[in-house]
Amino acid sequence: MWKAIRIAVLLFVLATVAQGAWLDRRDATDWANPLIVVLYPIAGDDSEVTRRHLAGLTLAQFEPMSEFLREQARAHGLRIDQPLDFKLAPRLESLPPAAPRDGYMAQIVWWSLKLRFWAWWNDSYQGARANVRLFLLYHDEKLTPRLAHSVGLEKGLVGVVNVFASESMAAENNIIIMHEMLHTLGATDKYDPATNMPRYPDSYADTQRSPLLPQLFAEIMGGRIPITSVRAQQAEGLHQVIIGELTAREINWKPR
Repeated sequence: MWKAIRIAVLLFVLATVAQGAWLDRRDATDWANPLIVVLYPIAGDDSEVTRRHLAGLTLAQFEPMSEFLREQARAHGLRIDQPLDFKLAPRLESLPPAAPRDGYMAQIVWWSLKLRFWAWWNDSYQGARANVRLFLLYHDEKLTPRLAHSVGLEKGLVGVVNVFASESMAAENNIIIMHEMLHTLGATDKYDPATNMPRYPDSYADTQRSPLLPQLFAEIMGGRIPITSVRAQQAEGLHQVIIGELTAREINWKPR
């Protein structure tokens, strides 16, 4: 009997969480008002370089993302002057729970719930209620030359984004942050996970280009600019990135 009660309580909690996540995402992607995206900086290591970088962070450093989304929204016919409203929260000292290394569904679901609880418990922002919360883990590139995979969760509208603590990497950081932010809104990856190559046609910025390759821009969810059929290069910044038609439909900019 007690086992049945525990299962019933667990199912009730999961159903409540699922309903809340659905309502949050519906409200976030109706695009009637600016989407409030709160950024939470976190030191991903004990480096002095990282600490100095976090101490100097300002909201102006993320303005290219706001401008990018304004331009892309206009290109897709979205009638809103300011799709995004970024906010910068105070630095957090706590690290988010580590993602599971394997892909077992039960472990991923449990980690997702732990992350959302951790995000709620450690929320240091005192302003308007966030639609999306992105926890930015900054790393000294000399200690961590290759970043771990970042995660953006549609359920919970929360992301954990690994970036470099370097002014010279700010433009590439913004691409990663924007990519994961769009994941929280329902956008899917558009590259081959086996090769990391952009997937045709969904991640080609200009499918009518002749010759087709090289492309001049990257699709934000494709990750890189296709140069040949087997080679792609990293965009230098959001000025070399677009939001493609499929991604626009996934985030409710256009009818599905």
